Amino acid sequence: MQTRNTILFTLLAILCLALFAVDMMVGSVGITASDVWAALTGNNCDPIKAKIIIDIRLIKALMAILSGAALSVSGLQMQTLFRNPLAGPYVLGVSSGASLGVAIFILGAPLLGIAGSGMLSTLGIAGAAWIGAAAILTAVAAVSRRIKDIMVILILGMMIGSAVSAIVQIMQYMSNEESLKSFVVWTMGSLGDVTTSQLRLVAPAIAAGLIIAIAVIKPMNLLLLGEPYARTMGLNIARTRGLILLSTTLLAGTITAFCGPIGFIGLAMPHLSRMLLRDADHRKLMPAAALIGAVSMLMCDILSKIFTLPINTITALLGIPIVIWVVVKNKNIA
Repeated sequence: MQTRNTILFTLLAILCLALFAVDMMVGSVGITASDVWAALTGNNCDPIKAKIIIDIRLIKALMAILSGAALSVSGLQMQTLFRNPLAGPYVLGVSSGASLGVAIFILGAPLLGIAGSGMLSTLGIAGAAWIGAAAILTAVAAVSRRIKDIMVILILGMMIGSAVSAIVQIMQYMSNEESLKSFVVWTMGSLGDVTTSQLRLVAPAIAAGLIIAIAVIKPMNLLLLGEPYARTMGLNIARTRGLILLSTTLLAGTITAFCGPIGFIGLAMPHLSRMLLRDADHRKLMPAAALIGAVSMLMCDILSKIFTLPINTITALLGIPIVIWVVVKNKNIA
């Protein structure tokens, strides 16, 4: 089993590096592997191609890795915390909460006079997404403590998400044309709108979320056995729940803020990790989920550029078959 896992992780790492290189080669301008290598190593390269690689495609490929890992790990944490195989940032309304925060900021920023004020705007978008995501997560977590039926929690999460989406639609209806256009483009999901200065905020936020996720690996393994047993083992349930919610807020909220609401990655990839590893140990599941999430987002980004489609359409086509498989496998879940 150990040898099998080592081979699996090695193959995933190699696949991630290969897709990372391919992602920088694919696009409207043809770029070869030698061009990519020359640009990244500072060797002789056509200045125009070097600019495209460094300023556009490198940032986009890095965002694909960060977003895939962040959404997949946050989905894994939510499925463990809520003991619900259908939990995920998109399904439980976390992405909707982040969207509401971003909508309030984007549609209200012109009124505050900070619509185009660089770093202040970036911090505003991130902060609004974090607050929105945290609010929805806290509400769902509070409900889950009183209601033990996982399907009821799932339905309530979807209803909360729908209610938030309705509020967002009302705000869209009342907003001016320029703000509305910016928000609609944002909702389509994109990895290419992140700038270098924004990446300096995104990367540390994702790193912090992943560090917290790693810190709660052992408590998450205990939660698999149920909260009563975890308490008898001395686990501080409230502290663990708070850390998981903080990690998920940073991971899902940050990605939603800068890339839009990307669906199905957080829901589907943890299940794909379990299927490949055949193990429920989070010490193995978490790095596997992060790698598989990164690989899947790189693949989706490549396909979205080839077929000129929004990233959300590709993630849906990739994730829906996995979700259907989970539902069929757990048909007696209720």
